[in-house]
Formats: sequence, C-alpha cells, structure tokens
Amino acid sequence: MHTILGAGGIIGNELTKELVLRGERVRLVSRHPQLLGGAVETIGADLSHLQETIDAVAGSRVVYLMAGLKYDTKVWRDLWPPVMRNAIEACKRAGARLVFFDNVYMYGKASGAMTEETPFSPCSRKGEIRAEVATMVLNEIQAGTLTALIARSADFYGPGAKNGVPNVLVFDRLAEGKKPYCLVNDAVPHSYSFVPDAAKGLAILTASEQSWNQTWHIPTAPNPPTGSEFIDMAAREFNALPDYVIMKKWMLKCVGVVDATVRESYEMLYQNESAYLFDSTKFAHFFHYTPTPYLDGIKQTAAASKSR
Repeated sequence: MHTILGAGGIIGNELTKELVLRGERVRLVSRHPQLLGGAVETIGADLSHLQETIDAVAGSRVVYLMAGLKYDTKVWRDLWPPVMRNAIEACKRAGARLVFFDNVYMYGKASGAMTEETPFSPCSRKGEIRAEVATMVLNEIQAGTLTALIARSADFYGPGAKNGVPNVLVFDRLAEGKKPYCLVNDAVPHSYSFVPDAAKGLAILTASEQSWNQTWHIPTAPNPPTGSEFIDMAAREFNALPDYVIMKKWMLKCVGVVDATVRESYEMLYQNESAYLFDSTKFAHFFHYTPTPYLDGIKQTAAASKSR
C-alpha cells in the first residue's frame, strides 16, 4: 500500500494516477479525503494527532508526506514539527518507508544553482521551519532508524495547478483576457517544476531501491527562462500581446495590508529578486530522464487553462 498523507493537492492527485498506472494500491489521507485517480481507500485524519496518523499509516509500505498547511508562519511553527514527528513515528511502527515532498526554502539565498548538496542557510521564518523538519528526517536516516528520502521541487506549474504561482499570475489572467503579473524582477531566470514531471519523479524514486536514504531534486527542465521570456511564451499560446505588469515589492507590501496570503509571501520575494536556479542533474543522469521543456509545459498548461 502506498499512502499519501495530505492528499488532495495537484501533485498528490497526479502521483495517485501515476502509482495506479504502475499497479500500486493507493490510500488517500487528509481531513476530508475524496476517492479519485484509481485510489482504493480514503482515511480522514488530522496529521497533528499522533494516533490518527498511526492509524492512517498502518499497513503501508511507502508513505508520502505531502501536507499543505495553511500558508501562515504561526501555523507552520505550531504544526509542522508535530506533523513530521507523527509521520516518522507512524512509519516506524508500520515498518513503512517515508517520502518527504519538500521545497527549497531552507536553502535561502543560494549562490548559483541549488543542488542536493546546497547547505541549509534559511533567510526566512518559513525557511527556518522547513530546515527544522527536513533535519528531523535526515537525522533518522543517519541514525539508521528510518528508511526515507527527501524529494525537493522548485516552484511548480502545470495543468490544474491552481495554486502554482505561474498558473495564478500568468495563465489564469491570460485566460481571462487580463495582463499577467511578474513578481519583482522580469529579467532574471526562474526555474519551475512541471507537475507531471514531479509526479513521475516521485513514482520513479520509490520504485528504485537505490534512491532511498538520500535527497533528490525532482526532474526540472534546465536553462529556465526569465520572467519576461516565460510570459512571452505563454502569451503566444493565447494569441495575446506579451504585455504584463511587474509587481514591485512596495506594491506587494501595500496589498499585504489587506491580503494575508500576500503578506505571508512577502518574506519569500528574495526568490524573485535574483536568479532562482534549480538543478536536477542528479535525477536526470541517474534515471536517464529528460524533464519536459518549458515550451512544451507552457503549451500544455495554456491549453488546460483555455479549456476551463
């Protein structure tokens, strides 16, 4: 049994389909799970409660921690550590392997491309929290008390990725006939992971005995476009002019006064001020996998946005 903790997000949904195609039985766990994508079972659970997590994981062979907590620093500080402790303990009791689907916040302002060897140097409160919970997993691996892996993704985009930044700021707005937005700086390259690649990458990792007890970067196309180039490619798919608005930090600061999500995102804008380069060469070389090129991913995402 493959169990997805925090099911219901776009990558979890795509992972479910991918695992089912590979002949795996999938259990979906969240507060209010829905049976979809060929999964065989759902369990309602609050992952901040140990016993509920233990019950949800029982009988599992592989467990994916993909919880999407409310984007709020206080919520993260209060809930991420116990959620991680509970997932680790539940996997130990079930004899299951743990996959932590992570982001890159703990790297902070990385110098050059981010790789699996990039040291933790968070420069945000959310980054500090992510570093703390990732370290919990790494400590268990080092101690030999848990078989696990960490799979990190860049910011993501793709068909149906309703919370992906490019989907919200570019594709959705173009589909509505509005000017897209670019965060802070349109002249620097920014890596994005394509949702289908992320799901396939997770399935590939868990199917290989050699991938465990390591950190991996999910397959992501190299040579990312700048904000301007990304919007230009997307606009062409909508037969629209590549006319856009650059959202400067002071503008977002003002919006954050009345919008909690924007306010919580403000500390992460350093990721848009300079080049954001996510390197998944390790995965590409080891598994001989070629990530979806940006132009192809943009075409597929635009088509999905238009069909909606």
